[in-house]
Amino acid sequence: MIQIDSSGVLFRNHKPYLRAAHAWHPTVINLGGRRLLASFDIGQAVESLDYRTYLLQSTDSGKTWGAEPARVFDEKTAFPASHTLRLTRLSDGSLAAMGARFHRDRTEEGLTNRQNMGFVPMDLILLRSGDEGQSWTAPQTVQPSIVGPAFEVCHSIVELRDGTWLWPTSTWRGWDGDCPNGMKAVALVSRDRGKSWSEHIDVMDDYANGVIHLEQSLIELPDSRLLAVAWAFDEKNGVSRKVQFAISRNGRTFEPARSTGLHGETSKIIRLKDDNILCIYRRSDKPGLWAAAARVDDAGNWTTIEQQPVWQGAATGMRGNRTASDELGELKVGYPTLCRLDDGTVLVAFWCCEENVFHIRWAKIRYG
Repeated sequence: MIQIDSSGVLFRNHKPYLRAAHAWHPTVINLGGRRLLASFDIGQAVESLDYRTYLLQSTDSGKTWGAEPARVFDEKTAFPASHTLRLTRLSDGSLAAMGARFHRDRTEEGLTNRQNMGFVPMDLILLRSGDEGQSWTAPQTVQPSIVGPAFEVCHSIVELRDGTWLWPTSTWRGWDGDCPNGMKAVALVSRDRGKSWSEHIDVMDDYANGVIHLEQSLIELPDSRLLAVAWAFDEKNGVSRKVQFAISRNGRTFEPARSTGLHGETSKIIRLKDDNILCIYRRSDKPGLWAAAARVDDAGNWTTIEQQPVWQGAATGMRGNRTASDELGELKVGYPTLCRLDDGTVLVAFWCCEENVFHIRWAKIRYG
């Protein structure tokens, strides 16, 4: 029932012998008329000082992509900075890009403290475009309603049918290890189209038991329930549990997280036309990126229908052999993003490492 129609490369540095330009963390949005817009991050390394978000467009439903990526915006700060953004196409046709600007005053350090996984200081930022990404507003600083002090940039804005905006993220430790609210999956809430973010929703939280929920994905189901999945990382042992999911029936509180039964880490979901769920995830018991078709019934039970590989490279995942920060930086595939196309297929974009170059690949999936 899961068919991989086609696959290819969205962006790759074709002159690695000349310059270092690796790519990670794509998002893809459908502009209509076979036009797609992709964002992804390029840097010399996954935590390099030149790490920035770029854009490429396709005019043939993702089969081919523009040759030269364009930067979303140029940093104009009084301090060294890098950034990462995720794209959303809103109901009015405008675009939003939300993410973080990282303060890189420690120029000889990466984004994370290798001793405690703490992040450098950051600002959450929101940019807008009214011309399909040709130009963008200056970054608006977002003031969250909860102290991180840092936050994970793992998702685009989700616009609900009632007009509410959610930004799924996780609270994260600061550089010194401070984490007053624990490391948990939350969703920042805006009810005025991003002007303010004065609320948040707890999505998954098992920090008291040493489990961190990260890289969550969140969608609205046809009956207005919210469904979230997340990577459950057992920090003490340095290994991942099975992908977990949680449901909100009222849009304000989530039921306790439960296991999907999928042996995986980073995962993203999208609703299919028959209201089943397509979940794309990095598999932890077998190599590669995999697709799972699943259903969630009215009682809130997850049932996996089928699984198929999307991309099979080297085995990769958290093994607990080194620090979590080091093992995160050594992963070989991750961050799938899903975009529904006009012909009913789903385009999946993801980063992976082949021949020592990190780049962005795509695959088209047909279900049914």
